[in-house]
Formats: sequence, C-alpha cells, structure tokens
Amino acid sequence: MGESAGTPGSESTGEGAGLLTIGAFAKASRLSPKALRLYDELGLLPPARVDPVTGYRLYAPGQLEQARLVAWLRRLGMPLARIRELNGLDGPAAAREVRAYWAQVENDLAVRRDMAAFLIDHLSRKDTEMPNTERPLAIRYAALTDAGLERESNKDAAYAGSRLLAVADGCGGSGGPAGAAAIDTLRQLEEGNFPAADLLNVLDETVTSVGRAVGEVVASGPDADEEAGTTLTAMLWTGSQLALVHIGDSRAYLLRDGDFFQITHDHTLVRSMVDEGRIGEEEAASHPQRALLTRALTGRPGDRPDVRLQEVRPGDRYLLCSDGLTSVVPEEQVRRTVAATADPEATVRELVALANRSGGPDNVSCVVADVVEAAR
Repeated sequence: MGESAGTPGSESTGEGAGLLTIGAFAKASRLSPKALRLYDELGLLPPARVDPVTGYRLYAPGQLEQARLVAWLRRLGMPLARIRELNGLDGPAAAREVRAYWAQVENDLAVRRDMAAFLIDHLSRKDTEMPNTERPLAIRYAALTDAGLERESNKDAAYAGSRLLAVADGCGGSGGPAGAAAIDTLRQLEEGNFPAADLLNVLDETVTSVGRAVGEVVASGPDADEEAGTTLTAMLWTGSQLALVHIGDSRAYLLRDGDFFQITHDHTLVRSMVDEGRIGEEEAASHPQRALLTRALTGRPGDRPDVRLQEVRPGDRYLLCSDGLTSVVPEEQVRRTVAATADPEATVRELVALANRSGGPDNVSCVVADVVEAAR
C-alpha cells in the first residue's frame, strides 16, 4: 500500500503513539514528503518507525530539529553527502564543518568572480587586436633559480621573457621534469601574436596542453605511482594586462604605490585550515604539514589551475616565487627587498641570497618584473 502525505496528523494509539505522519512532519519541518523519502533512502533522516502494514513513515517530534537543520543546510547549498557527515556531531563540531564548507564555497566563488570579470572585460572590448594605449606599457624582467644549500638537485624552474613570467616547484621523483615541462609548454605563448579578445581561449587551450605535458612526464617517470607533479604560477603579458595562471603554493606578489600584497591563494592543507577558522596564522607558520599541497599539476583530471586577469599600472612590480623563499624569509623582509630601487636582476639575486642566508633548506626561484612605459 502506498504512502500518502494526507494521512492524519499523528498517531494516538499503539506503537505509533505521539509520532507524526510524513505529511505532518513535512509541514512542521518545511521539507517536502518527496525530500523526506529521499533523505530516508540516503540514511540522512530515517523515520522513527515504518508501519509494517501500510509502509507509512512515522517521525518523532524530537526529529524536527535535525530536519530543520537539514532544510537550512540545503538552502545553503550544502550537498546531501556532506550533510550526512554532520550526523552525530555535537554543536561546535557541526559548526566547524559548516564554516569549512562555507570557506570552500567562498573560495570557489572568488575564482568564478575573477572568471566573470575576465569575461566581462574581454566581451566589452570592441576591437580584436592588442589594445593601443596612449602610453604603451612594457615589462622589464629577470629570473633566477637556485638549488639552495641543503638540496643536491634543483626541482624548481623559473622563466622570464617578453610575454611570459613563470615559476614551478616540482614534487616527487618526476617533479623537476614536470615543472620544466609545464614552463616549456607555456613558452609557446612567447611566439606569434594573438588578439586580446582571444586571450581566454588561448589560455584555456594552453593550460590543457600544460596538464597533458605534465601527465606524460609523470607517467613515464620512475615514480609513476607516487604523488609527483608541480606547482605553477605564471603570468602572461598582453600589452596592458597580465593573465595569471596559478596552482599550488608558489606565489605571486604585487608591489603598488608602496603596498605589497599576495595576489595568489595557496592551495595547501594549512591554508585551507586557516580559511576554515581551524587554526590561526601564527600556528600555520610553524605547522608540520604547512607544505602539504591540496592542489597541484599532476596530469590527472580535475587539477586545473586558477585563471584570472590582473590589471597593471606603470610602476607596478611583480614577484613570482617558490616556497623556498617564502617558507624561510619573513614577508616583511621580502617586501623591503622588493621595494628597494634595485633593477629586477639585482633584486632576484638578493632574494635568492636571502633564502640561502636563512639556511637555504629548499630550492628557491624568483621572477621580478617591472611595468614601465614603453619607449616610443
């Protein structure tokens, strides 16, 4: 016999005394009978009793609080599988999970917001060629990579050219070749011209090629079954803008009008814990798992980098670096060095020297680029 949402509001006799029918429970919890049946099937909100004769689901009034919480979490957009993980948690633990979920949502939203801005900018352009400004801009650049003092080999790679700036930090036995393959694939963008309106498509195609190249290197390496791959932070110069490609914990910083700030988001376990409010910044700096990546280029599906557009101004200075610098040199010291008046070549040399004077426990790579008015 089927189940009806229109059955009496509650049972008053027998084993079902005090229980609510699915119709009454749906009304009280603001969940539809269809949703309640689904949540029962998923083990998310099973009824207190199922009538053995009619098959009707009966719910205890005490289940209303859980049902209303499910309704609110669904309004928040939380997937059912994640809501199920909250079952059995006490209030503070459940609150931490909600905070963690929302931090992830906000991070995903930030990426989508950047992409929307990217699209709006390009769709708003009337011309299809590189924009001509009253004051044409150019970049002056330098790159340097060093093995450090405690590493026998260098798995970092750094590159600076008239159109491309890039830093990669390989991990695993094939990490060095993977990082080199990522940058070599990006270097194809140095050749030829493409319309500014095609920048998004060019980047999308190139990022796909980068992932494929990294995957081939990792698959053919001696550690094909291990976690091998590379971080990648790269900027493509278009003549008036920089397109940023980023995955992992290498970083990009901007020095503008004396202010120095990070413009990439670390894809690490510790960074996600800070975003979710589980630990503070001070604890993150010394956390034993601070180098554990949550995202990297490995050649597997789903590890695509973030892509965004960065507006540039004359006088801007950009720093791209691997964590061999930022893990040992305090940010304020990095800022002072980048803010000095030295040219890019001298600046990258000083940044690498700072890392080595701080012990040089890791490979270190730096790229510095200045936005300047082009010669007429």
